[in-house]
Amino acid sequence: MQEFVAYIVKNLVDHPDKVKISEVGGTQTLIIELSVEKADIGKIIGKRGKTINAIRTLLMSVASRNGLRVNLEILEEGEPSAAVAE
Repeated sequence: MQEFVAYIVKNLVDHPDKVKISEVGGTQTLIIELSVEKADIGKIIGKRGKTINAIRTLLMSVASRNGLRVNLEILEEGEPSAAVAE
């Protein structure tokens, strides 16, 4: 899943080397945390959230084939991840 998200996101942003993706495994849901350069956040979200919703839809489709539930979160700079917060 992580590679799938990385492929999509790195092709959308201007700074693909700054893309960081981590997976936090829950009991029933896999949480994928996405961190990008501050200037690229708008490109990931898109107008009215259309781009991020499309990415989430693709991700849910791939996850359901594998019998998983997945949630994609965008982290802002300086925001602690769920793995660090717990």
